[in-house]
Amino acid sequence: MNFTLLLSPLAWSVAIALLLALLWRRLPRALCLLGLAIETALVIAMTPFGANGLVRIIESRLPARTCQAPAPSTIVVLAGGFSRPPDSPRDFGAANLHSLHRLFAGVALWRRMPQAQLVISGGGSYTVAESTVLAELARRLGVPAQAIRTETHSHSTWQNAHELAALSPRLPKRIWLVSSALHLPRALFAFRQAGFAPCAWPSVSLYVPPNGSFGYYIPQSSSLTKVEAALHELVGGWEYAWRVRREAANGSATQAPAKSGGS
Repeated sequence: MNFTLLLSPLAWSVAIALLLALLWRRLPRALCLLGLAIETALVIAMTPFGANGLVRIIESRLPARTCQAPAPSTIVVLAGGFSRPPDSPRDFGAANLHSLHRLFAGVALWRRMPQAQLVISGGGSYTVAESTVLAELARRLGVPAQAIRTETHSHSTWQNAHELAALSPRLPKRIWLVSSALHLPRALFAFRQAGFAPCAWPSVSLYVPPNGSFGYYIPQSSSLTKVEAALHELVGGWEYAWRVRREAANGSATQAPAKSGGS
């Protein structure tokens, strides 16, 4: 199943429009009005106004870019995906903008504290791991090889956290966690569940405030991409929270003492 389509306002808008067109005369008036209201909301979501509003809601959950002293001495950068399979560890053009923004932010943070350890996490679906390519790029940017560690097996944010928690030698609990402002709320939750005490370091914000342009209220392909990313973070966060509650419930059931029998 293509879950991307399930999180696309465009896909839902087209489906509802077709249903209304085919069943308008057969549906009760209340359902027709409800369909029109949902269709209107979906169209608004595909405008910069709607997409940036949703992005702002998610990014506003991010704590301030501060951390209690002493500052962590480990910087964790989460790979954000590749546009195509890398041909080699030096195929930097395969990295997408999400990965590059995060790496550049991580390297910039490392330059503030050059004694820190830079850890890059991300396996991906290709023969060459995403973190391997990004680590090579970090070296080209001036980070010494001995200051870099990689995690090359994870395929999701949840796996990023748990694979890093299993590294040997172990990472310290207090870390800087580098990712986009949109992704960090979900990433922080995953890392806390894995036993870390992460401090957020956002690489980039996707929020664009109103600029007085009429185009801010017109559907755009860039806004569709942005709102799909925001919905992905919302649904992913809900899935993580549900996973934690399910594991807690299963743990409670396992630890509950057996009731004494008797009739």
